[in-house]
Amino acid sequence: MSCFIHPNFDPVAISFGKITLPVLGEIALDIRWYGLMYLIGFSIAWFLGVRRSKQENSGWQKEQVSDMTFYGAMGVVIGGRIGYVLFYNFAAFLENPLSLFQVWNGGMSFHGGFIGVLAAMFLFAKKTNKGFFEIGDFIAPLVPLGLGAGRMGNFINGELWGRATDVPWAMEFSGTTGCRHPSQLYEFALEGLALFIILWIVSSKRPRKIVVSSLFVLLYGSFRFFVEFFRQPDNGIGFTAGWITRGQLLSSAMILAGLIMLVLALRKKQTE
Repeated sequence: MSCFIHPNFDPVAISFGKITLPVLGEIALDIRWYGLMYLIGFSIAWFLGVRRSKQENSGWQKEQVSDMTFYGAMGVVIGGRIGYVLFYNFAAFLENPLSLFQVWNGGMSFHGGFIGVLAAMFLFAKKTNKGFFEIGDFIAPLVPLGLGAGRMGNFINGELWGRATDVPWAMEFSGTTGCRHPSQLYEFALEGLALFIILWIVSSKRPRKIVVSSLFVLLYGSFRFFVEFFRQPDNGIGFTAGWITRGQLLSSAMILAGLIMLVLALRKKQTE
């Protein structure tokens, strides 16, 4: 069967050579497309946040949006790296704890980044005296396009490809054989575009507190759980109970938490 061939992009946008550091060893001084996608994602979040802060009675200032974006970026990077090591590569970490800091070798986890952002939001709430869910409702619509940019980074790298298939839009990726689902693009469409459109529209209606936050948690978990049926499980992990992936297990917790949050939000009397 014939299928589309992945363009096999060079993952490095700009290279400045290599240096050798004590303990850490040789490090490539590269600017990678995946890293640029993170930068694009943070920039989009900042731009949309500033735009929302200008709305009447938003309760936000441009400087607060900038600070929040910085806190969020730190949460994503630190939490994403720690989450990847703990959730998906713990054996390698036990063998070499310094692998936690070897970010140039790749490896980030959304679920770890999500926990990192929650921690960053808590710290930002303490600093600004804003409510935790007030912050959550404000930033939830700003995040999906950044997630979509990250999935485009996965596609450019030719990583996290899908399972074998014979659909007409199947693609062959370097490093594997046969035709596969371009699952990175499915995630871009759902976790990125669809989630953004839904949350942006809902938030514009000024719903009850926690509704937007809960929808982000519920819908991301649902979209990710669905796409995992088309995505190849991570190497060395495979399936649990014969069919469920690690990503689906983590997303199940998000779906449950999102449902509980949404029910509580809708049942709570509006006090504003």
